[in-house]
Amino acid sequence: MRNRSLPRHGAGLHLPVLEWVRGYQKSWIKPDVIAGVTASAVVLPKAMAYATVAGLPVQVGLYTAFVPMVIYALFGTSRPLSVSTSATLAILTAAALGQVAPGGGLAQLAVATATLTLLVGIVLILAGLLRLGFVANFISEPVLTGFKGGIAIVIVLDQLPKLIGLHVVKGSFFHNVYSLFAGLPHASLATVAVGVVTIAILVALEHLYPKSPAPLIAVACGIAGVGLLGLQKYGVDVVGHIPTGLPSLVMPDLSLIEQLWPAAAGIALMSFTETIASGRAFVHSGEAAPLPNRELLATGLGNAAGALLGSMPAGGGTTQTAVNRLVGAHTQLAELVTAAVTLGTMLLLAPLIGLMPHATLAAVVIVYSIGLLKPADFRAILAVRRTEFVWALVALAGVVLLGTLKGILVAILVSLAALAYQVSDPPVYELRRKRGTNVFRPVSDEHPDDEQFPGILLLRPEGRIFFVNASNIGHKIVPLVERAHPQVIALDMRAVFDLEYTALKMLTEAEKQYRENGIAVWLVGLNPEVFAMVQNAPLGKTLGHGRMFLNLEQALAAWCSQERKHAAPDARQGSVH
Repeated sequence: MRNRSLPRHGAGLHLPVLEWVRGYQKSWIKPDVIAGVTASAVVLPKAMAYATVAGLPVQVGLYTAFVPMVIYALFGTSRPLSVSTSATLAILTAAALGQVAPGGGLAQLAVATATLTLLVGIVLILAGLLRLGFVANFISEPVLTGFKGGIAIVIVLDQLPKLIGLHVVKGSFFHNVYSLFAGLPHASLATVAVGVVTIAILVALEHLYPKSPAPLIAVACGIAGVGLLGLQKYGVDVVGHIPTGLPSLVMPDLSLIEQLWPAAAGIALMSFTETIASGRAFVHSGEAAPLPNRELLATGLGNAAGALLGSMPAGGGTTQTAVNRLVGAHTQLAELVTAAVTLGTMLLLAPLIGLMPHATLAAVVIVYSIGLLKPADFRAILAVRRTEFVWALVALAGVVLLGTLKGILVAILVSLAALAYQVSDPPVYELRRKRGTNVFRPVSDEHPDDEQFPGILLLRPEGRIFFVNASNIGHKIVPLVERAHPQVIALDMRAVFDLEYTALKMLTEAEKQYRENGIAVWLVGLNPEVFAMVQNAPLGKTLGHGRMFLNLEQALAAWCSQERKHAAPDARQGSVH
């Protein structure tokens, strides 16, 4: 019989494109083509808009929706994922380029962008080869919510001047807010009108016709307004000349690596986080979930190849992936169709795109970026745990006040601090038994009739016990012991999956101190790994099998038996007297 596990072991030796091509069905061709064309109507306007967010020419957005898309279709493991750039990546790119090419010309920006994008690709490829796909989990969901909310505020503030026809000198958050309000009297009414109309079109289409290519329609209306009404003579700025044809080869500048690699690492982390989240969100029943390490390689190769052809950092996008899937995409052929439409746009439609108003692009960015700030998500976090709500706010404030690149560091540090806080303060529950059952549960006012057993204190610590939290657990146990005055402390360890050496040593010392004070310590429900560790330590010899039990029922039975033995001599002695 054929071993079904063999293909899985050898999966790394095959191109993912061969896997979906091999099982391709003719009935999928039409929906894949329709999905690819429809998705391109969303991808292209947004990619061009996000290129302007990064401070780059709009054609860079087209290049980003072409090369990385093709590479991902060949190497990626998510069938519906649509790859270009995003609001988050664009604002991070802008911050990185602002450090090495402030006010630079197009040639300098192109070289700096190529260097940054290549570094992002290299970081992703190395992470994939080192199987670091789990790194995306280092940013917790509440912190990621706050981070994206901060990104939304930064992007909207960055685009508002373009929406009203102002040219302001960028600075800190408060400087930008002040400059915006100070410049309001000088706003261009015609530009404001274009921006407001574009926003109205986008919002109306999103609500009334959610499956329509709203960005494409809005952009077409903006271009038509310039062509038919001559909006330029009223002070409306347009994109201007866009080169027609394929992108030119751009070589990176190795001297910029030292300055750009920290930003590249942060952008790579966010690219992978968005890519894997988008890929996982639209998996159909029966499809394999995206493989994190394969996704790192695919997006890394896409960025590395795109860097040489003028692309900015790329990753999977949730909105365009949703459109791709909802319209009917079955395989990565849909992405290749989107890339083909992008190629046709570069070759044929570049002069037309040059008529697009900057206010139209700004409106597209604002409408789709503001969705990153989701008050409902903040409320949901607050309803569950106030502490994590604070972490989300800290991440948001870090991005807004310190900048996006430092905001990534703040987000990661807050996530790690949150993790450290959680593991450093594990719960310790006092247990009682539900009457008439063998169910032991924490003491609660909701269950006042639960049985307690004078003389034995049942405690249940939870989580991994190690050098960071062992002393905190000890501090929580002390007042429970002082209140109960037990003869035995039974530690139910079934919820403890690991016991580190330092913690074991502290437990040994605590057992000795309690024993010298006439209190015995029993261990209950040790898993095999923890049991083996205790057995190999001096504590195992001290406790012996007589003070280690499989479950609380056994421990309680031993305690009751011990109590009966102590009570029997007292009864006989009383009868003699």
